[in-house]
Amino acid sequence: MGFELVEATIADVRRAFETGELTAAGLVLAYLNRIADHDKNGLTLNSVLEINPDAMFIAEALDEERSLYGSRGPLHGIPVLLKDNINTGDKMHTSAGSLALADSYAPEDAFIVRRLREAGAVILGKANMTEFANFMTEGMPSGYSSRGGQVLNPYNISTPTGGSSSGSGVAVTANFCMAAVGTETSGSILNPGNLSSTVGIKPTVGLLSRTGILPLSNTQDTAGPMARTVTDAVLLLNGMLGTDRDDPAMGGGTGRRQRDYSVFLDKTALRGARIGIPRDYYFEELSEEQLAIFNRAADIMKEQGAVIVDPANIPSARQIVYSSVPLNEFKSALNAYLSKLGPNAPMHTLKEIIDFNNRHPMETLKYGQVTLMAAEYTTSGRLTEQQYIRDRTKDLLLCREQGIDAAMKEHQLDALLFPADFGSRIAARAGYPSIVVPAGYTKAGPPFGVTFCARAYSEPRLISLAYAFEQHTRFRRPPSLRSFV
Repeated sequence: MGFELVEATIADVRRAFETGELTAAGLVLAYLNRIADHDKNGLTLNSVLEINPDAMFIAEALDEERSLYGSRGPLHGIPVLLKDNINTGDKMHTSAGSLALADSYAPEDAFIVRRLREAGAVILGKANMTEFANFMTEGMPSGYSSRGGQVLNPYNISTPTGGSSSGSGVAVTANFCMAAVGTETSGSILNPGNLSSTVGIKPTVGLLSRTGILPLSNTQDTAGPMARTVTDAVLLLNGMLGTDRDDPAMGGGTGRRQRDYSVFLDKTALRGARIGIPRDYYFEELSEEQLAIFNRAADIMKEQGAVIVDPANIPSARQIVYSSVPLNEFKSALNAYLSKLGPNAPMHTLKEIIDFNNRHPMETLKYGQVTLMAAEYTTSGRLTEQQYIRDRTKDLLLCREQGIDAAMKEHQLDALLFPADFGSRIAARAGYPSIVVPAGYTKAGPPFGVTFCARAYSEPRLISLAYAFEQHTRFRRPPSLRSFV
């Protein structure tokens, strides 16, 4: 009997490696065949944008290394996909889904990619994404890019994938890789994690290096793992850890980062945990079915010994509205990134990208580029705008001090619990961590999850709570991938 690929965990694969039932090269080949069968055929999910041409060679080398010297650790020989805005200094492109950057090669690996390679991970390829992290235009569906086309949700192809790490979420849930790396500015891990029934960890800004990642917002961007289980997401998180002196955001985590987050995988963590529900935070947008799934999740936590504080409202909830911070930061952040690609890079500025799109409207402007143009022509790129400075100050006040901090302090909470990815905006502006975990499925098919959120560098507590909930429920089920065509 052959190795069962679907829903295999990293622990399953490691056992198969140890017994000789499986090799890293065999695992890579199995994933490639599954991608060919279902991502580029059948439902044509379109989640994988590019395959690493050296993946098999890398896997074979890791197999040989294992036989001679033993394993490097949990990620040795594990195939991982990267969102297409994460640099790899190899034969793959880094384009953020844009045709303007389709021929762009990064000069070197992003810091987190270098760490993954050192841990023994096989970079299988790049995942499709919402173009420029959904900062290109208005009205473009999540999961669409001019370079990669439209990513589809395998649970119901007529429903959204979520964005912008849509390809990462779909590839993981469809078992096209063991795990994937996404990035988030405001919901781009949590939203597709929710809609793909995967575990997504959006870390504290500064926990992981951002060096070598095509940016959107200098103050809100972070990479994070996406996997089918909390354990696998944590192992991928561990593989990306490391202090990067080139990322100033990492300084705030000095002495607060852990070396190994897997020690916090505690099945009993819900016992005595104080979990607050901010019922005033747009719960009216939930359907009756979604609300029922959320309430069931809270009841399960209570049955497992959690103290559910309901409501635990956020004082500033209704004041958290539009912010000009991402719009103002995008131009300066993108231009700084492009400047480091070297003189032979296909694009050097945001304006060159806009001009390229205007020269190729049929291929690149299916939904327009109004957001790119707004960033180029209505912001200075110097971050001196009065509204930007005031919005940044207000975001920190409303989302930290008067927001998450205030609710947690008033009710002495370990975490806040949100339906789906509802807490992504407030957590993103605060720079605080969140974890989304599967909580069930709607009758139409799309998954529905719950998100744990807390203060900066509270990943240990959030991981333990998410793991305990997952272990007591095990709601996740894989999509069938049956084509009805």
